[in-house]
Amino acid sequence: MAGKSTYLRTVSINYLLACIGMPVYASKLELYPSQLITSLKTTDSLINNESYFFAEVKRLSFIINKLTQGEKLFIVLDEILKGTNSIDKQKGSFALIKQFIELNADGIIATHDLLLGELINHFPESIHNYCFEADICNDNLEFSYEIKEGIAQNMNACFLMKKMGIKISE
Repeated sequence: MAGKSTYLRTVSINYLLACIGMPVYASKLELYPSQLITSLKTTDSLINNESYFFAEVKRLSFIINKLTQGEKLFIVLDEILKGTNSIDKQKGSFALIKQFIELNADGIIATHDLLLGELINHFPESIHNYCFEADICNDNLEFSYEIKEGIAQNMNACFLMKKMGIKISE
């Protein structure tokens, strides 16, 4: 709702446009052309007998294999490993990001997992945290749609669920 997924799509589209020599929607863009790999909309498949999680792990394995073979990639991922339980998701996400760093991967990974933001303490040269904030003003959510440095501080999910009639105990 704050603009994270839209931002990822915008970056991806502009990256692709720049790589093929087209104009981009930016006042300035500096990049090193490489293959764009995204995982913005992973889906399950009854036909292929694949769960959402399995499809995502296959995509991540594909990315790791390309990096291991020495290919330069620009990776854009939205909410990695969201098809599993929270402990596996966190453990797997930490391991995946560490492996990306070891393989000198470039890109953007968006997450709602606040603990993943702490990886900057272990890899300050490789990781940079940015966020979109939502503010609660006059009993409404308000969005600036401006990217800011750091980890999002405002928690709005419970506010929105209460507003939609879902009972949340304090």
